[in-house]
Amino acid sequence: MAANKEKFVFGKNNIILILAGIGVTLLGFVLMIGGGSEDPNQFNADELFSPIRITVAPFLVIAGYCVVIYGIMKKPNIQA
Repeated sequence: MAANKEKFVFGKNNIILILAGIGVTLLGFVLMIGGGSEDPNQFNADELFSPIRITVAPFLVIAGYCVVIYGIMKKPNIQA
């Protein structure tokens, strides 16, 4: 029965890395959301141009993409 064992393209560590990268990417996009105002005549520059939206969130998105790519490219540790 062991000879008929299915081989998956990704190992457990690859899947964990890919899911973690997707989570970091989504967190970056969530941090970019908002900054608008209910009143179109009011402009709040501090909320719109906060360091989290301008610096941290894009960095998290790029880092998340890098983790996903690494998770895809990493050689899986699958025993035959």
